[in-house]
Amino acid sequence: MAPTVGLKRSGTTQTIAVPPPPQDARFAVREAVRSTIATPPPAEAPGAPARVAPAPALEGFLCLEEVDGRRWKYVVDEAPGKGKGGRGGSAVPLGASVRAVPLQSPLPPAEEIMAFVRSYVVPEGFPDSVTPSYVPYMTWRALKHFFGGAMGVFTTRTLLSSVGVSQSKVTPGAIAINWILKDGAGRVGKMLFARQGKKFDNDLKQLRFSSDLLLEIGAGIELATAAFPQFFLPMACVANVVKNVAAVTSTSTRTPIYKAYARGENIGDVTAKGESVGNIADLLGTGLSIYITKRNPSLVTSFALLSCGYLMSSYQEVRSVVLNTLNRARFTVAVDSFIKTGYVPSLKEGNSQETLFIHPWRHEPVAIGSRFGEAFQEPVSFVATRPLFEDERYMVTYNPTKDKVYALLKDQAKPDDVLKAAFHAHVLLHFINASHARKRMNTNRSDHYANLHPRNMDFLAHIAESCKLVSASYGTFKKKAREQGWIMSESLLNPGKARLCVRGLQ
Repeated sequence: MAPTVGLKRSGTTQTIAVPPPPQDARFAVREAVRSTIATPPPAEAPGAPARVAPAPALEGFLCLEEVDGRRWKYVVDEAPGKGKGGRGGSAVPLGASVRAVPLQSPLPPAEEIMAFVRSYVVPEGFPDSVTPSYVPYMTWRALKHFFGGAMGVFTTRTLLSSVGVSQSKVTPGAIAINWILKDGAGRVGKMLFARQGKKFDNDLKQLRFSSDLLLEIGAGIELATAAFPQFFLPMACVANVVKNVAAVTSTSTRTPIYKAYARGENIGDVTAKGESVGNIADLLGTGLSIYITKRNPSLVTSFALLSCGYLMSSYQEVRSVVLNTLNRARFTVAVDSFIKTGYVPSLKEGNSQETLFIHPWRHEPVAIGSRFGEAFQEPVSFVATRPLFEDERYMVTYNPTKDKVYALLKDQAKPDDVLKAAFHAHVLLHFINASHARKRMNTNRSDHYANLHPRNMDFLAHIAESCKLVSASYGTFKKKAREQGWIMSESLLNPGKARLCVRGLQ
């Protein structure tokens, strides 16, 4: 309160309040806090609900924590010589610290080592973070890299011997030039093969296995330089071109495969752990091969054994990949199963029945997005077939001279139209094959065709029959395929670029 001063004036006393001197702001706050602490709490009115006091903390206990299934308890660790009851009645002693107490016994050393190794070879959250087929894929991948690492020791040793490292009469400059030319040829091959484009996405399993075949062919050529050291440069260049083509194929198909195994946004973690497994297996194979080469084993025997192991592991590795997209091979499996049984195979069944090795001279019975001249051999067959596909954005026909079904796409064709055209082509192929089978039972097929020279028109009835079946069953096929987990919104059928102009057909 402000002090008062009494003034006396002609018999009358008057009291005047004098304002206090200005105080510092911090002093005012401190005085306010002191007055608040010193003021006792107001007495509660009778009958009023009792105020709930905060629950006191357990004796020294703070909280629990869980990390990867293991639990810790955090407690207050009193400082020595400090008593309880800090300033203001605090329940935590002055100078106390926090101590973590494990609630389970420490892991044995073997389990500690396994946990350390697991952090390098499996993604976080394993096995829930990846698909079930991840384990067999990584098992075969590790085995493949083991054989590949062992093979690398033999090829490197052979190349160094063939180029003349062990021969004193060869100058280091010549050796370096030959080695640089060899590597340069390999880079050129890698660059040229990159033009394959979408084939790396459409047929990645087929290309992946083919790349491993090329890798073994390149290793074989490198080992052959030991028998023909005078031809080291051309043979080494060819081998390096082949191996670099295999390398760019393997690299391009790696990410889509890892993506198929990732659940959620962990593609980076899955890729990193997959490469770590491959490197570990490669190092183990390299170490074993170094130990074996000290005994000078036969190159031919070593190459045969290691190549067989490598290719077997590669085949099983690619076979274990389960993809939910439909390329031509998996689409053929799905449609053939649906036509014959009315059943669309599951993802695992469809991928296991997929053809992995497609040699260049293999006859493909179905072509999608073909040019007009390849499909029709006479104008009358086109004129007769066109009305059957007035309401479709594609046309399907059969050319007996090439023994192939062609699906021609119109310029308004959408992805679903491409899928339907491919489905229609396989349905027509089923009718054609059934017709051929019946004719073979009645007469010799070669004599029959040699005498009659069949044309497109001869199979117009089969085309009309296939149109009815496709109209009734295509929707059912798509529905059953979706139920099995196949992605139908986009396909990897890789159709040709030719399109029929609708305005020109009117």
